[in-house]
Amino acid sequence: MRWLVEIRCTRRASPGVGTRHARVRAPRLGRPVVEPARRPHAGQGTTPAGIENEQQAATWVRGMFGEIAPRYDLLNHLLSFNIDRYWRARTVKHVAHILENPDARALDVACGTGDLMLALEARGRASIYGGDFCHPMLVAARRKVGERRSRAALFEADALSLPLADSSLDLVTIAFGFRNLANYRHGLLELLRVLKPGGCVAILEFSTPPNPLLARLYGYYSRAILPTIGGWISGSKEAYSYLPESVRKFPEATELADQMRDAGFSKVRFERMTAGIVALHLGQRL
Repeated sequence: MRWLVEIRCTRRASPGVGTRHARVRAPRLGRPVVEPARRPHAGQGTTPAGIENEQQAATWVRGMFGEIAPRYDLLNHLLSFNIDRYWRARTVKHVAHILENPDARALDVACGTGDLMLALEARGRASIYGGDFCHPMLVAARRKVGERRSRAALFEADALSLPLADSSLDLVTIAFGFRNLANYRHGLLELLRVLKPGGCVAILEFSTPPNPLLARLYGYYSRAILPTIGGWISGSKEAYSYLPESVRKFPEATELADQMRDAGFSKVRFERMTAGIVALHLGQRL
């Protein structure tokens, strides 16, 4: 099975632009210059200081994740004390009713090395797809797909401009990738666009614990310990300094829920996990 599919499908054109086909290609990666993240405006994603537009932000994030891709899984499990497996399992449980439908189509956006994508596939009979704009991450996902003889199809694409037709999916998930989008509102609108009426979205993302003491302890861990361990193992301390900063700048769980409603999602709800370190947001397209 081809692990990286070249998608040619019709998608809604921008005003004044005729219908076109989207062709997905692997990006060229450069070494990112990592600087502290700046606080986003409402709807704008968290981007490094000195970056002034969404294209630059996307290029920077792509390069950063490309650098840490070889040790990404190891660090996820190590730095979360292996609790990340539980977070993904909870996400799958919430959408299991969709996955059990053999006619359903589900996409894991910003799929990274494919952990959530493969967990979705293992739970049901739906057709599963994984998309990411970071080529080295997809290389790692390809390896897992081959090892597990998975039928999941991988493609390379930006979450802000998915090469998919309107109303084409029953489920869209994104785990620990939403906070890295250059524009949160554009991301939500794009997820909404590709969902069928009645389709569901699941956003699993880091959050700020509501307990002030725990928030301070978690803040110390993420600022002082995580970059040291992450940098030592991955070889990129800068990347693991940016990641906790992006979490700190990310909207609180109730604020993200409001942004989802403003974008057009209905039945929005969220569940805090592990004392609020992580939150799972669920929504539906009417």
